Amino acid sequence: MDYKKTNAPVNTVTRDVMNLCEDTGNIYESVAIIAKRANQISSDLKVELSKKLQEFASTSDNLDEVFENREQIEISRFYEKLPKPSLIATQEFIDGKIYFRNPAKESDDEEL
Repeated sequence: MDYKKTNAPVNTVTRDVMNLCEDTGNIYESVAIIAKRANQISSDLKVELSKKLQEFASTSDNLDEVFENREQIEISRFYEKLPKPSLIATQEFIDGKIYFRNPAKESDDEEL
């Protein structure tokens, strides 16, 4: 997924707790789903950033190179300006873009 084109807010937004638990019926389950998705997003962004910064990696430590490398600084600033993974995950959950299931609830439904 392209996290750069997300409509998630950059700043923290106060949300109605009851709206978050509409899909699952349990606020704790909703928060657990959002937290797991936020971890996935965070690891994806970390891998992507690491790949981009590998191009600038040097074997020698030279202080002059640190100040000259504007491209690396711009890439880092871009990723710092992105919304936090938890905000992206919350927006995805509200928009219904996250697929989730609860195996415990599925087995209870089958027994009835």
